[in-house]
Amino acid sequence: MGNLNKSLAYSVADSYVSLALQIASTVVIARILTPSEIGIFAVAAVFTSLAGALRNFGITEFLIQEKELSKDTIRVALGVNILISWTLGIIIFASAGFVADFYKSHHVAAVMRVQALSFFLIPFGAIGMAYFRRELNLKPVFIASILANIASFGASVGLAMTGHGPMSLAWSGFVGVLVTVIVSLAYRPKDFPRLPSLKGAMRAFHFGKHASGIYLFGQLGAGAPEMVIGRAHSIESVAYFSRANGLIELFNKLVLNAIWPVILPYFSKSEHQHNSLLPTYTKCVNYLTIVSWPLLATLLINSEAAIEIIYGHQWSSSAPLSKILCLSAIVSVTYHLAMESFVAKGVVATSNYLQMASQGLKILGLLAAIPFGLEGACWGLLSANIAGAFLTHRLLNKHIGFTFAHLLAACTTSGALTLIVFATALLPHLAANTLELGRNATSLISTALAATVWLAYLVKTKHNILNMAISTLQRRRGK
Repeated sequence: MGNLNKSLAYSVADSYVSLALQIASTVVIARILTPSEIGIFAVAAVFTSLAGALRNFGITEFLIQEKELSKDTIRVALGVNILISWTLGIIIFASAGFVADFYKSHHVAAVMRVQALSFFLIPFGAIGMAYFRRELNLKPVFIASILANIASFGASVGLAMTGHGPMSLAWSGFVGVLVTVIVSLAYRPKDFPRLPSLKGAMRAFHFGKHASGIYLFGQLGAGAPEMVIGRAHSIESVAYFSRANGLIELFNKLVLNAIWPVILPYFSKSEHQHNSLLPTYTKCVNYLTIVSWPLLATLLINSEAAIEIIYGHQWSSSAPLSKILCLSAIVSVTYHLAMESFVAKGVVATSNYLQMASQGLKILGLLAAIPFGLEGACWGLLSANIAGAFLTHRLLNKHIGFTFAHLLAACTTSGALTLIVFATALLPHLAANTLELGRNATSLISTALAATVWLAYLVKTKHNILNMAISTLQRRRGK
């Protein structure tokens, strides 16, 4: 348990320091690059992200779930990763021109070709990082992430300010990968295998064909809006959607990414030691929603000011979109841990099926609503997430026994707190005209009041997540 707390502390620190650097970079870049330039990068990034989902091929999960990790297994993982990554790098580089022609922007090709270079480096860092996560040794992961984010920040801002447009974002990503690989190589054990092998690779391929599908379909669903909007509307429209969705991504980095690296090992240990994920899963859903729902509700109310403060006046058209996407995130975050629970349970094919169905619903919802403009597309995504939530719940009930009663037990407190926080955050906006407050001042007061009420509620009810946070901080100070 102590090792878990230590890993969680590193993970949380990594999440928040990285988030601060990424916000700083976003604030600067959004004011330098135009919507068209950011749209170009967003479209290119969708295709490289799809390749990235295939690139990992479930290798991280394969190494984590192995009960006994041998040197031969590590060599095989490296060999498979190199084979797949290099192949995908070549495909991205070669197909960049076709993608650029489809979206009628030659700049998309230039960005994709720079992004393709990262695929030739990633395997040499990815295997080490997977090993560190398996051992719940997140110190090297923390250091790599911080240094990579600092390097990427410097590269993106420096290149953007010197007129490199969307290429500044492409090269900053490459710099970040390079730094991550260097740190991974520096921290790996002395006896860590250095040479790849494909002997016995079929077992990794068998696992990977299912596990990689989880993330491939996940990325397909995540990137579908940019792909469809870029073709149906314009590159600039992609940028406005991307900025609105960027607020949700900030939430993901603030809350979800802080605990994500330790969730799969935690689930796996629960399954191996207790032969049941249900108590762990129910507890994690409660912890996740007690934080995320109130935060998303507050963000929904204050989205206009958030867009203006983070991105600037030129992105005000993104605010209405962000409100709908906040509602969509409230639905999806409730079942955010489902995929990892299926992997830990050993029913990887079920995760594959769920991703296919959920992302298929998302694409259908998007295509059905895209004729009604960007807001229509967002409502289509919300409808798809609601349908996907019903499907996910049925599969959770089947495989780990997570019933509607368990959902109520996990989320009743979260729902009550969210309603209280929402009402509190809304009050300053209702009184803004009477008090003659500006929009940004009103939103700052709204956010401060919401945060105060949220914390007071946790203290008053003595919620376990508060006790866990205090306990973790005390242990860190003691060390």
